Amino acid sequence: MTQTLAPAPVQPAMGLGRSRRLLRAVAIVSCGPYLALKVAWLAGSHIGIPDGSSLLEHRASIAVANSITVLMDAAVIVLALVLTRPWGLRVPAWLLALPAWVATGLLTPLMAGFPIQLLVSALGGTVDTTDGDGKPFLDTWVFGVVYTGFIVQGLTLGALFVLYARDRWGHLWQGRVWELPLGVIGAAQRAIAVAAAVLAVLPLTAHVLWACGSTAGLSGARIADRPGDFYVMEVLYTVFLAMAVTGGLLLAFRRGRALSVKVPLALGWVGSAALVCWAGWLSLAPLTDMTDGPSALMNLAYAGEMIVGILVACLGVHFLAERSASRKRRTA
Repeated sequence: MTQTLAPAPVQPAMGLGRSRRLLRAVAIVSCGPYLALKVAWLAGSHIGIPDGSSLLEHRASIAVANSITVLMDAAVIVLALVLTRPWGLRVPAWLLALPAWVATGLLTPLMAGFPIQLLVSALGGTVDTTDGDGKPFLDTWVFGVVYTGFIVQGLTLGALFVLYARDRWGHLWQGRVWELPLGVIGAAQRAIAVAAAVLAVLPLTAHVLWACGSTAGLSGARIADRPGDFYVMEVLYTVFLAMAVTGGLLLAFRRGRALSVKVPLALGWVGSAALVCWAGWLSLAPLTDMTDGPSALMNLAYAGEMIVGILVACLGVHFLAERSASRKRRTA
């Protein structure tokens, strides 16, 4: 009599492939220039800071900001290790997904905006290298070094996260939108998607107007200083708003039925992260005392963006949690 043994569950291999090791190495090395600059500034160096820069006038607040951003960029190194080592598979989902989502929100606008700003500059447009008072901020080379590093970080970290997520959670976004069971998204989720779409109208309208040259609702400092890169970012904000709202509506109402489930999830992930992180960052920028605060309408637009982003992110979390639970029930 022959005894048949059931095959043991296969665990995804992590950190074994040459491509993942290479991506991890590039991600870690790309943090070096930014970290070196920040540590040098914390130590009192003025490298890359021109005379008269506002960075030299607000030492206490800038030191706090530099310390925070050093920790944020150091977290990229930790995240790269988590995504490529076997023990990374044991990290709780929320503890990994949250910093990955924040990294997406902070890096994606830079990755998209900086190359376009370079193009605008090459075509004769202006790029802002001063603060809100027109004082010199940083030497031009600093922006090139820092933003190039951010782009490399975003590309490598994004690739590592996609590979990791495919190994660990890929079964949750298989199939087409029309195949989604009705129980995964209910009336409450559809109401949230509609609320996000309605709340997006004000910030979307504001950014479209500002991108077209209107000064309505802008602060005095911003009206006086609107270089070419200002218009680039205004266009990008409208794109991220459209991505978030579209992703939420597609998922909640099962529209675009032939689309892969990955499409609305990706739109919601990138759009919501960019809205929450950058609107939050712009809202906190005046705390450095380097620029005048945003106007009431600008603050209202930022608040609306953060709420829209949070609502769409909640839709995505609910969808993944429900789909995971339904698969567990079917296999129990």
